[in-house]
Amino acid sequence: MSGPRASATEPAEALWRAVIDGDEYDAVDVVRAALADGWHEEDLLLDVVAAVQARIGVEWAADRITVAQEHAATAINERVITALAHHPASTRPTVRRGRVTVSCVDGEWHAFPARLVAETLRLRGWQVDYLGAQTPTPHLVAHQHHTNSDAVLLSGSIPTHLPRAHTAITACRSVGVPVVAGGRAFGVDGRYARALGADAWAPDARGAAAVLEAGLARPTGARQAIDDLPHLADQEYSMVAQSRGRLVKETLTELERRFPPMREYDETQRERTAEDLAHVVDFLATALYVDDVEVFTDFLGWTADVLSARSVPPHSLVTGLDIIGEHLHDFPRALSIVRAGAAHLTGRTDPAVTDTVV
Repeated sequence: MSGPRASATEPAEALWRAVIDGDEYDAVDVVRAALADGWHEEDLLLDVVAAVQARIGVEWAADRITVAQEHAATAINERVITALAHHPASTRPTVRRGRVTVSCVDGEWHAFPARLVAETLRLRGWQVDYLGAQTPTPHLVAHQHHTNSDAVLLSGSIPTHLPRAHTAITACRSVGVPVVAGGRAFGVDGRYARALGADAWAPDARGAAAVLEAGLARPTGARQAIDDLPHLADQEYSMVAQSRGRLVKETLTELERRFPPMREYDETQRERTAEDLAHVVDFLATALYVDDVEVFTDFLGWTADVLSARSVPPHSLVTGLDIIGEHLHDFPRALSIVRAGAAHLTGRTDPAVTDTVV
């Protein structure tokens, strides 16, 4: 069943060159040639196409390709998957294991990982209802009433969608359908999947298939969010989430006072600064929701790396955190997380730029 994985570098490099050059025809030719050489579809999907997609993300974060290139390359990779799935030489499973739903969390537009899971499960004999990106929870649940799936496989890449993921997990389990969570949003070890009440967590498509093949029990009994996350009783998450707009606006105003050059920013620069602050508040709220400071510090570390790649001093984030902390002095958990974030950034910062705000 398995192709020559030891040679994965060769087709992966060829596919990378094709997608980064924007050549859809060459990209499809790469996977078709690999099929002709004896590769199995699953290995091509997960060891070649997925590897190239991961490299696209790394290259964008390092500022070596543009946003437009990243979008174009991803679109070509999507079409490569379609071409692979419908190629005449593709293996059609002869045994049906059951029916499952593969969906992204409401608000999650990174659908590529979910697509890989869906295609892998189809190859292994599952009937898959692939709902794609940004599936509202009511629609996801309505689909379960219609199909009575054996499981829902819920994909999330961005941690700020974890509260919505929790809603989806709770709702699906309340109608008797087990949930397998996967994707970067749930933590590299699946800690947030377990915290939010998922029946299982899978690190990748092969892991998801293994979970299904091992079997999942139908959940019984309804649970509420507070049952899984009792710390939500302090209302800090709700208060920070509800005050997001005001907090961003007041922080932006105070940044102008503390950093006069900001007064010369054009409209685009101001909008980007406001967007960055909104992301900071969103990740703070998520850290409050799951009661884990690493959600916040990991985001800040990633953001600092992206800023550094674009020649923006990462310490520019610290002043914004200081201002946000001043506005949250009545919220002990939130203030603790903000201070931990500032300390995390300060520890990463070159002393030569510690007095610079951009």
